[in-house]
Amino acid sequence: MGWGNNPSVSWSEMERILSDRRRPEGAPSGADGGDSPAWSHKRGKYRAPEIERPTETVPYAELHAHSSFSFLDGASSPEELVEEAERLGLHALAVTDHDGFYGIVRFAEAAEHLQLQTVFGAELSLGLPGPQNGEPDPHGSHLLVLARGEEGYHRLAAAITHAQLSGGEKGRPVYDLHDLAGRAGGHWQILTGCRKGAVRRALAEDGPAAAAYELDRLVDLFGAERVDVELIDQGAPTDSRDNDVLAALAAERGLPIVATNNVHYAVPEKVHLAAAVAAVRANRGLDELDGWLPSHASAHLRSGAEMARRFRRYPGAVER
Repeated sequence: MGWGNNPSVSWSEMERILSDRRRPEGAPSGADGGDSPAWSHKRGKYRAPEIERPTETVPYAELHAHSSFSFLDGASSPEELVEEAERLGLHALAVTDHDGFYGIVRFAEAAEHLQLQTVFGAELSLGLPGPQNGEPDPHGSHLLVLARGEEGYHRLAAAITHAQLSGGEKGRPVYDLHDLAGRAGGHWQILTGCRKGAVRRALAEDGPAAAAYELDRLVDLFGAERVDVELIDQGAPTDSRDNDVLAALAAERGLPIVATNNVHYAVPEKVHLAAAVAAVRANRGLDELDGWLPSHASAHLRSGAEMARRFRRYPGAVER
C-alpha cells in the first residue's frame, strides 16, 4: 500500500514469513520489514525472547488490538503485543490498526517466531472532516474489519488505499459504507466495535432502538454471517448495561457475540505511556485531558481465563 509509511505487503510475502521460508540467495535485501516507505536496513532481525507459555489455558483470541502503528493511539509495538499474548497463552491475536497495515510485517514475524496464530485487520475511520491530530477525542466513526484469508486481505488493502487517495491529504481517508460492502464480497468479518462503532455510539446517544437500527444496517450491507456483535468490559460504569443490550440484540437476530478488550497496550504498566501519547495527539497537557482518559489501566491484553470470568454471563463470547 502506497500512502505514507504503509508498506506494500503481498500475501505471498506474508505467507513466506508465517511459514518461515527464506528468500532465495541473492534476492534484494531492502524489503526487510522496516517502517520507512522503501523499508530500511536499520531494524535487525527479530529475536524472540524466552517465554514460558501457560500449560493450561482457556481458548481465547483477542480480535481487537491496536499497536503503536495506530499513530498516537496504541502504546505497544507489534512485537510487545505478540510476546504478551504468548505469555498469557492466547490462541490467536488480531492487530487492527487505524486505516492501514503499517505494522503487519513486524507483527507476522514476531508471531511466526512464537508460533502464535494471526488475524489481519484494520479499524476504518469513517466520516473524518480532516486529520485528527489536535483533537482530544477524534471525530468520525469506526468500522472494525477482519480479513478472511488471502482474498479478504487483498480486498481490505485495496479499500484502504482507495480511501487514502480519495481523501487527498494524509490522515484523512474517505470511505463510503456501501462501497465497502461491495468491496468486501463476503471476505471480511465485521465487528460492531468500540464506543465509536456505529452500534455502540447509537446505543450511547439514542438508546437500544437506535443501536438495533445500526446493527440491522450492518447486517443488510455485509450479511448476517459476516457480522459479529462485539462485547467489551473494561470496568466502565456502563459496560455491563451496554453488553446486556448488545447481547440481547444479537440473540434476537441470531448473530454471534464475541468478547474483546479493545486493546491499546500490551500490559497494564503501559497505561501512562498511552495517556502521554493521547496528550501528544491532542496537543494538550495531561491535566487538560483528565476528563477524557480512563482512570485506571483497562485496555491491555488479558488471558482467556480472565476474559471468561469477565464475560461469564455471555456464553460463547470468549470461546468463539
